[in-house]
Amino acid sequence: MFWRKRKTTNRRLGRVRVLDVKLRSSQVRAARARRVIVALGVCFGTVFGLYAVWCLGEFTLNKLVYENKSFAIQQVDVQTDGVISADQLRRWSGVRSGQNLLALDLAHVKRDLEMQAMIESVSVERILPSTLRLRITEREPVAQVTVPQQRPGGGLDLKVFQIDPNGYVMVPLDPRQRAVPPTQSDDQLPLILGINASDLQPGRKLESAQVKAALQWIEIFESSPMANLVDLKKIDVLSPEVLIVTTGQGSEITFSLNNFDQQLLRWQKVFEECGRTNRTIATLNLAVTDNTPLRFSDASILPPSTPKIIKPQRIRRRNV
Repeated sequence: MFWRKRKTTNRRLGRVRVLDVKLRSSQVRAARARRVIVALGVCFGTVFGLYAVWCLGEFTLNKLVYENKSFAIQQVDVQTDGVISADQLRRWSGVRSGQNLLALDLAHVKRDLEMQAMIESVSVERILPSTLRLRITEREPVAQVTVPQQRPGGGLDLKVFQIDPNGYVMVPLDPRQRAVPPTQSDDQLPLILGINASDLQPGRKLESAQVKAALQWIEIFESSPMANLVDLKKIDVLSPEVLIVTTGQGSEITFSLNNFDQQLLRWQKVFEECGRTNRTIATLNLAVTDNTPLRFSDASILPPSTPKIIKPQRIRRRNV
């Protein structure tokens, strides 16, 4: 009897333990659900709070900075080292009086200006509270190219392109875009012959080896004594091995594509010797180093001598 009674007691105790386990499992699941709900509430509250802070910050920033009339642009200070007028540069920049200085996209202004073929580089700076400063470096043309174009009503016109020392192509400025009128030297840029017309796109850089050599030759020529003795009219780059230079005095000089300094010195010696003997060079082939071919002009068929045009040195100016 004792054994049976003990056994019965154990059964009852076992049943109590089973119910207790079930009760604890239910409590654990409820606690877990509460923790998940609390965690989701905390996450949602944090996100909402951050969004509210961001909206408040943006609203405050707009009201105090980007919509603040104290930072409205009142002056666009333009300085350039070339000949483009300040008003034209302001128009190209796209900046309007009254725009917010702090909200202005400086990179966009810089890009708009540098898209103009005549401009090499631009510096843009905010001067608080209401001034935008533009510093412009212009491209200086050293040569020109003419391309025949068909007129709508018939006939041909010559379209002029200009080239800077680095080979960038430009269209001549309209007189209304200039701060100063063009000078005679602007119309006397040497003409380069033999460039493919399809390569002449404003803002595009010419990559031809012959064109690069011609531009290098012009730079060296302009700093040599010969620049004060003869006018440079044409440079023919059709040949892949030589440059053929024509002067305003009617001479045709052939150069190889290297050692320009030495060839210019040889040309100077021949020119000075011809001056002492009252003769004029018709053709001179400096690409030949030994027994240089030289032919003199017939004085009876020489065109009237034109005076050497002294090109004024370019003055880097500031345009305010």
